[in-house]
Amino acid sequence: MRVDSHQHFWRLDRGDYDWLTSALAPIYRDFGPADLAPLLKKHGIGATVLVQAAATVAETEYMLQVAAACDWVHGVVGWVDFDLPQAAADIARLAQNPLLKSFRPMIQDIADPHWILQPHLASPLAEIQRRDLAFDALLKPQHLLPFQDFLKRYPKLRIVIDHGAKPAISAGAFDPWAQQMREIARDPRVFCKLSGLVTEAGSDWTEALLQPYFDLLLDAFGPARLMWGSDWPVVNLAGGYDRWHAAASTLIDSLSVAEQDAVLGQTATSFYRL
Repeated sequence: MRVDSHQHFWRLDRGDYDWLTSALAPIYRDFGPADLAPLLKKHGIGATVLVQAAATVAETEYMLQVAAACDWVHGVVGWVDFDLPQAAADIARLAQNPLLKSFRPMIQDIADPHWILQPHLASPLAEIQRRDLAFDALLKPQHLLPFQDFLKRYPKLRIVIDHGAKPAISAGAFDPWAQQMREIARDPRVFCKLSGLVTEAGSDWTEALLQPYFDLLLDAFGPARLMWGSDWPVVNLAGGYDRWHAAASTLIDSLSVAEQDAVLGQTATSFYRL
């Protein structure tokens, strides 16, 4: 089964999405299952993972409601406020729903790159581990060094790095991102998503521009720990679903059929326990 491991829905009238303004015209509207379904059908994708896009528990509850009514949303990545004393209790409550597969603090928006090393995170992270849930790491390159310490502190946490840690592709930045991602990939429980790369590459991106970043991630993680995701509808800022899916298909074309199957579905199915 083909799986889109990273997609979003939102409704503007919810008021959750502080980052989503009229300046982002291509995505400044409601997006729901009826908008995504034709794209999934076109590309033979049978399941998705719905990922939080707002820093509210209410949005996670909204996503779980949407997923329950949509037979092809097989998992939800939610959010809780890890800084609050009730974070572990919120995780425990939300985890009662079997569609809840992972949690994702919005680390990319937190000013302190060492936030993930704060001692008070131990309680909610222990609850995630206790329930055998996953952790989506929404990182940027400046978080990669602290993240290596994070991995040592939580050796039993199942982790996927979203968007390849958002390398600054449009600026041509490669090292030290590449070196640090190789180091992180030495830990066999860390997975990585091929999602969001085109947004970091700029509107005039080409497959050739993406190639060295893809090659690095493939070499570091291997197909069994890489999963494709659309990052829809954010991907509409950088060419859209069809263009990114076509580019990804070209990038993995040299892999064996089994390896392509892993990147396009089996890795996500296994990691998220879909």
